[in-house]
Amino acid sequence: MSALNPASTRSTASTVIDVLVVDDDVRVARINAAYVAKVPGFRVVATAHSTAEALAALDGQPVDLILLDHYLPDENGLAAVRELRARGHQCDVIMVTAARDVATVQAAMRHGALQYLVKPFNFAGLRAKLEAYATLRRALESGGEAEQAEVDRIFGVLAAGAVAPDLPKGHSPTTAELVRQVLLAADGPLSAQEIAERSGVSRQTAQRYLKLLERTGRVRLSLRYGETGRPEHRYAWAATSPPTV
Repeated sequence: MSALNPASTRSTASTVIDVLVVDDDVRVARINAAYVAKVPGFRVVATAHSTAEALAALDGQPVDLILLDHYLPDENGLAAVRELRARGHQCDVIMVTAARDVATVQAAMRHGALQYLVKPFNFAGLRAKLEAYATLRRALESGGEAEQAEVDRIFGVLAAGAVAPDLPKGHSPTTAELVRQVLLAADGPLSAQEIAERSGVSRQTAQRYLKLLERTGRVRLSLRYGETGRPEHRYAWAATSPPTV
């Protein structure tokens, strides 16, 4: 259900990507809008604090991208996406929310959200999402047909921007993003086995990506000591040090 379509009425060849920021907290909406304005090629054209305000803003001015909170005073973000699609709005959606339960993340994906950014986050986190989105738009501008390698590259663009655009050869951005989502949705540190079970990858694969993400500072490693035997390695997504919203 993703709306990203180079043949839409709004040309993806435009040098500026118009953004609608939707958040129930006026202060957070203002901060997010300021973050967007700092990323070259993006422009905030409106802010809204409810589903009704967001739909009214879209009726007044179509946009390319919505940064959408899930917790809104009238309807939640997923309901907002359903309503804007029903009204024919084909803009793309990045969820920006404190909702971190796996069910909501999965539902957002099924509703066509291109990305999911969990609060609290900093400017670098949002910038990575926006830059990946802009890269994806450029990749789709040429149209025509794509070989499997190109399809894989296109689908990997957003995941790469979310986790690690500098992944070494042989590592999948999609798998790295899957590990990240599991860690973000967890209530506390997890073992490699728990991460493997929740992500659907093998324990060996989970360990390989966890070691990489820990080495690059994206994952924090801790040890849990039991009564006997070796300490268990536990992993958590590293908290951001810059100011968050």
